[in-house]
Amino acid sequence: MRGVERTGPGPVNGTATPETAPGADGTPEAEGDARSSAPRRGAVDPVKALLHQHRELCERAVDPLEIAAGLESHGFTDRSAARYRHRDVFSLAEELYARVPRDADPSPEPTPGPGPRIRTGWVLLTLLPGAVASGAVVGLRLSHGTARPLVALGGLLALALAVRAALGRGPLAARPGTAPRPSAPVWTACLLGYALLGDGLLDAVVSGGPDALPTGAPDGPWPAATAPVLALALACAPAAWCAHLLDLGARRRLAGSRGLEDFTSGARPLLLGVLALYLAALTGLLALTGAVLGEHPAYPQALTLGALLFLARLLTAHRHRHAPAVLLGAAAAAELAAPALVLSGRLPDCGLLAVPVTTLVDPLGAAAIPTLTCGCAALVLLAHALRTLTRASAHAPVGGPE
Repeated sequence: MRGVERTGPGPVNGTATPETAPGADGTPEAEGDARSSAPRRGAVDPVKALLHQHRELCERAVDPLEIAAGLESHGFTDRSAARYRHRDVFSLAEELYARVPRDADPSPEPTPGPGPRIRTGWVLLTLLPGAVASGAVVGLRLSHGTARPLVALGGLLALALAVRAALGRGPLAARPGTAPRPSAPVWTACLLGYALLGDGLLDAVVSGGPDALPTGAPDGPWPAATAPVLALALACAPAAWCAHLLDLGARRRLAGSRGLEDFTSGARPLLLGVLALYLAALTGLLALTGAVLGEHPAYPQALTLGALLFLARLLTAHRHRHAPAVLLGAAAAAELAAPALVLSGRLPDCGLLAVPVTTLVDPLGAAAIPTLTCGCAALVLLAHALRTLTRASAHAPVGGPE
């Protein structure tokens, strides 16, 4: 006897029950519906994985803006946030902030913390370099003979200590955990020394000298340019105020921005405006010191040097130390090389060494060397600052006293 032939996946009698009716893919319909409605066990929440990866950042953050800045410092962009199903880094940071377990007491919706506060301590310290420099200039004008070099040396040492104290607190101070490169203060001192004596030395070298050592007098054989150095020392105060305005404006931009590109587009004009404000204040101080001391204000040299020092300090204060040290060193080396090349050109068969310097100095004067070197270095630092200081991570809130 032949057995009963099966005609489908159902029972032997060939009829299929509703519970086991096959679907289109051969899977029972009821079982397929259950599988489609239940979440896959292997699925991983990408935001949760990101939270575990950056848990320390998320737990210590006081608002979502700090998380957004921290993510950006790790290379996150709005395109990266799209992989986590968010339109931008700010939106992703808000979810991370909301997922971190906090106190059971309900708290108001997080808002950006207050901007940097004005403290009497750093305000007074920013006035210290100008006061010390003014006292040193008065001492130079009143002293004579062998006492003048001693007064000049004491004034330079006191000014160095005053500048160090002024940069130790306030908006121009390096953020906690960072410090300027050890070479940066050395190059800064070289640039300021050249601003004081460099143009006089170069003029003397090109004309066949120098025939005597500097005396510190503006009418000596090797004149000292005290007006621009005094103006730069007095400009420590407006530099600190401009840095404070940059920090305050950046915090406000963070509060009103809904994306990294939105913040960057508003931070660029803010940075350029702060730089222009500082240069305007320095121009006024140069005119004032030049008129009081009866010297040439040396606008091109002092303004380019002031822009270079201001941008270098801003970058250092916001955790970017390498580029300022490199550019300050390059500018100082170029300035110091100018008189050295002219002196080397006096050696037999070495006259070509002096040609690059004399080609600039003969038609433009000794001011061409510091103007070009500091100007080019300042432009490079400005391009670097427009790329780094316009990022939200550069203005992330940090602890520590101001």
